[in-house]
Amino acid sequence: MIEQPPVRIGVVGTYATGKSTLMRRIEMEIRAVGIPALRVGGLAKRAAALGLPKMTGHTTASTEWMITAGVAKELAATVRAQVVLADCAAPAALAYYTAALEHRGEHASAIALQRLRTLVTALSTPYDLLLATVLDPAEPFTGTREGTKSQAREHAPAFRQLVDAHTHKLLAELSLGHVFVANDDISRSDALRIALTMAGAA
Repeated sequence: MIEQPPVRIGVVGTYATGKSTLMRRIEMEIRAVGIPALRVGGLAKRAAALGLPKMTGHTTASTEWMITAGVAKELAATVRAQVVLADCAAPAALAYYTAALEHRGEHASAIALQRLRTLVTALSTPYDLLLATVLDPAEPFTGTREGTKSQAREHAPAFRQLVDAHTHKLLAELSLGHVFVANDDISRSDALRIALTMAGAA
């Protein structure tokens, strides 16, 4: 008998662009038809508890931890769910890191950066669907939609835009197939429909 691996759906994008809201909706719709689904997230809190830098302070070490810890949680979830939803898919951490470097006016070691890119490429292969939110500059950050209180304290509009730019640049450079999710109801509905079809819930 051939093992049928769980469906894995990930989302990437800058903060407060509706990623978690979209993934919660997908999870709810999938569960509504009786398919076991689990949403994986909470990496930022775990990283903070460990004392790892975040947001504009990301380092090579914190980035590698975010990538591998996230994928480890996703793999653990595949034991209990038919569909695994990753709130912070592997490419997200690298996009935050390169955005943080540009924000600080620094450059990463070419060897370290290539190692991280290779890691992200390899660990992104299992995603059956990758959703990429697109920042709407016209929508102000309030710290209430997806954003946490800590994000509100640390919010820097320029950094938020950098993460968005680096996310889409990375997806293109690594040739990672993805679906754009713009800040409108039609785009979010299309993303939901695609995710439900991929999960066998449509």
